[in-house]
Amino acid sequence: MDKDWMVLLQQQNQLSKMMEVNRATERYGLSLSEQDAKMILAERNQALQRERRVEFGEGIALQIIYEFCDSDFIEQDSYADTIIRLQEIFYMYKNEMQDEISDEELLHFMKEQFETVCFGDLDYLAGTCLAIFSQAIRAGYRGYRASEGRGEYGAFDEVERWDYDLYLEMLKELCWR
Repeated sequence: MDKDWMVLLQQQNQLSKMMEVNRATERYGLSLSEQDAKMILAERNQALQRERRVEFGEGIALQIIYEFCDSDFIEQDSYADTIIRLQEIFYMYKNEMQDEISDEELLHFMKEQFETVCFGDLDYLAGTCLAIFSQAIRAGYRGYRASEGRGEYGAFDEVERWDYDLYLEMLKELCWR
């Protein structure tokens, strides 16, 4: 019975912290309902089981929320679902990277790619950016430590990108003909 009481107390504490995070995210037009917070915590438990991970403390959801709350690609109507999916991706790639990368480094990398390369596409984040980066980490790459996971993807990106400035220059040239 004591164990059940402790689990319930821990869950209530996590729920309370999830609700408190709304103070920080409301300025970005994002907030979680109590039902959303409960859903995120329930999905956390399922993701941990699926990935065969054990986590102590608050979990990664609060860190994800703080890292991603200012994103241009997260809107209120999909906010809870996006946090859940980011949480799943995080746990999956912590395993893929064999826990070589810290939580903060992985979150910084995820956020940077989400904003700049993926333009909010979670499937591209998980299926391309993180897949390529995790492969490099498993192969022994450790350069991300100096940058805390920032500015790393360019060295591994296999997709040729178009140059925005060159595009504008060519567009002006075509319009003036």
